[in-house]
Amino acid sequence: MKKTVSGAYLALIFLFLYIPIGVMIALSFNDASTGITNWKGFTLEHYLTLFENDALVEALLNSVVIAVLSALGASLLGTMAALGINNVKKGRGLLMNLSNLPIINPEIVTGVSLMLIFVLVFNVELGFFTVLLSHIVFNTPYVILNVLPRLRRMDRNLYEAAMDLGCPPVGAFLRVVLPEIFPGIFAGFLISLTYSFDDFIISYFTGGNFQTLSVFINNSMKKGIKPWMAAMTGVIFVAVLVILIIMNIHDAKEDAKQKQKI
Repeated sequence: MKKTVSGAYLALIFLFLYIPIGVMIALSFNDASTGITNWKGFTLEHYLTLFENDALVEALLNSVVIAVLSALGASLLGTMAALGINNVKKGRGLLMNLSNLPIINPEIVTGVSLMLIFVLVFNVELGFFTVLLSHIVFNTPYVILNVLPRLRRMDRNLYEAAMDLGCPPVGAFLRVVLPEIFPGIFAGFLISLTYSFDDFIISYFTGGNFQTLSVFINNSMKKGIKPWMAAMTGVIFVAVLVILIIMNIHDAKEDAKQKQKI
């Protein structure tokens, strides 16, 4: 009885989460030229003609480039910050609270603050580089949160033992420390990639004329909801789902290999 109730409860939760996405994907096949709320038949035209919109393709490429570069930059800075915080003996809690502030802070506050810094302090034109720097800023704390637990679980004596055996500090880090914390770095990279691709508010305030996909869709919605928006939603959802499945298969194979070694 308990299993049935818990299973039904879990099913209701997943329905609540995924019904809106399912409705949007279903409406993406609606044979309508303007609105998508009135069903007029099944069609694949919106998917076939999706990437004929040059402005949409440009915005999509902008989002992908910003997401990848910001995730790489945040992974590097976040790993360095995590190493520094882990080696600090006094004030570690204060440093952690400061690093978590961009996560707790509302995005609109972060977006407006960064915009004012770029415009008033540095007097730079808003565009690609301001959006990239802004995304690195709010992504770095997520990398810190994923790397620090790995560092705390790692035996510090391993790094010192490697240097005692003749390995230089850089080599000891690359051969001993990095393999131990790499899963945390990779998890932080994926989270940064997702948040960066999804971001709207900070990109809106710091982008100027530079448009990411979320900003482009928001500007296009002023003229009404178009069928290609639902089609783009379906493409992004399927792409994320495929990546998730591949990652789960890879993790399952790695766990199986570890069990065989044991």
